Amino acid sequence: MSGHGDSTKAVLVALGANLAIAVAKGLAAWFTRSGAMLAETVHSLADCGNQVLLLVGMKQAKRPPSPEHPLGRGKEVYFWSFLVAVMLFTIGGMYSLYEGLHKLAHPEPLENWQWAVGVLLFSIAMEAYSTHACLQEAAAERQGRSLWRWFRESRSAELIVVVGENIAALLGLTVALAFIALSIATGNPLWDAVGTLAIGVLLVVVAVFVAIEVKAMLVGQSIDPRRQEEMRRFLEARPEIAALYSLITLQLGTRAMVSVQARMRDDAGIARRIDAIERDFKAAFPEVQWSFFEPEEKDDGEA
Repeated sequence: MSGHGDSTKAVLVALGANLAIAVAKGLAAWFTRSGAMLAETVHSLADCGNQVLLLVGMKQAKRPPSPEHPLGRGKEVYFWSFLVAVMLFTIGGMYSLYEGLHKLAHPEPLENWQWAVGVLLFSIAMEAYSTHACLQEAAAERQGRSLWRWFRESRSAELIVVVGENIAALLGLTVALAFIALSIATGNPLWDAVGTLAIGVLLVVVAVFVAIEVKAMLVGQSIDPRRQEEMRRFLEARPEIAALYSLITLQLGTRAMVSVQARMRDDAGIARRIDAIERDFKAAFPEVQWSFFEPEEKDDGEA
């Protein structure tokens, strides 16, 4: 894929950061009895598990084609990515909402709040580093597009998931810090509960958006629109092709399948011409592993 970011590097960086953050948050939650901190601890632990699942999916997706899976197992990464979105929704979002409602019903004063503030500042720094690293990898794919447009058009499920998780985590930490500060300033522990609920809502929203994007890939989605337009221009510029009738693409993990229907300028040596087009096409677009070229006859009335 053109400008494909290093998803493995992004996932490993996020995993390392979340392991450190989870330990720090767990200590803070123990000493402060903060609901927001406990929710954030669970969130970070869930993120660690999610990143392990992404690594498993990325490894499985690299398995070669077989008689049972003639187009390979590239789409397997979509299944694992969708599973991560479900876990983010349930373990991260729904647990935070439950904890927030529990704290609203049974508010508890913060203890040793200095721990919470210190750990949150440490966690924000670690998460900011992880998010920056993930966004750098995504920048190779974005090619000047806005982050939102890239999120909607990218076909790198694992990169979408890890970027979404990191942004949600960074915003969640900021929310936790803000509401703990309010709780400290006012002496009212209900602010801590409100912060926990806000984190839960944030995680649920991010999880839903990630799940929608990954589901589209899991069902079967064309390649990145920009990359498809590059393919179309390549084929239309070939001197052997008189008219391009159809270009159908299918993203299969990091690989792609392409079907072309076109009218050739000359019927002489058509097999050799098609072989040359496919060879040059795969050289220009190395992510294409399977290509099917169907030459069409001239329309009635064409010269």
